[in-house]
Amino acid sequence: MKKLIALMMAALMLFAVAGCAQQTQKEAADNQTGQQTQKKEVLVMGTNAEFPPFEYKENNEIVGFDIEIAKIIAEELGMELKIEDMVFDGLLPALQSGKVDFVIAGMTVTEDRKKNVDFSESYFNASQVIIVKKEGSAVKSKDDLSGKKVGVQIGTTGDAYLTENHPDVEVVRFQKGADAIMELKNGKCDAVVIDANPAKVFVEKNSDLTLLEEQLTEEEYAIAVKKGSELKAQIDEILQKIKSDGRYDEIYAKYFPEETEETSNETEEGASQTE
Repeated sequence: MKKLIALMMAALMLFAVAGCAQQTQKEAADNQTGQQTQKKEVLVMGTNAEFPPFEYKENNEIVGFDIEIAKIIAEELGMELKIEDMVFDGLLPALQSGKVDFVIAGMTVTEDRKKNVDFSESYFNASQVIIVKKEGSAVKSKDDLSGKKVGVQIGTTGDAYLTENHPDVEVVRFQKGADAIMELKNGKCDAVVIDANPAKVFVEKNSDLTLLEEQLTEEEYAIAVKKGSELKAQIDEILQKIKSDGRYDEIYAKYFPEETEETSNETEEGASQTE
């Protein structure tokens, strides 16, 4: 009798232990599922962090005008932003291969690029300009570029402009705009053709250089996505939203304070003239 009772007690204990184990496994599975649900999807952005003030490195972090817009896009989509920094002419191949979800890198919309990717609506107006040495430069305008060595960042619209419009110019191509500037300072190039806003940053940091007033092109920056991607419509909607709610203006004023002040002064002058 005692043996029978002992066997029954042992069986009950086994059932209890099994039940506890199953409950523990269920709770662990529920916790894991909850963690997976809470974890955000990742939105991968491609850029070239050598293009101040749009994207550049500061204290080992990639920052800039474009980066702040990209962060808002990810936030609005409820996703976590991951930034992939790479050479400029590798950005669109990375997009086409699926390595990145979108590209924002001060990239100009061109017909050639539109053959391979889709672009969002424009978020910035830009132009190409010429940087030369402040003293002793023979280049005073684009007409003086003939026969000269001119530095550009490879794959940019500055590169394309010279190739298409100045066949008699020796185009010297660099992976980074900063490298072209260094060659100009060292006397190995006669001029550099680059986007206007980065040009202003480079000239501000190098007192021996100057920026010619002449604008070579009129361009628009936009965000590149894969052909047929639904991300284009989502990004367009977000860009429209931040332009209307003031967030775009706040970012613009942060990175282009002088232009913002000039616009404000022009508005005030216009208002006073109409009074």
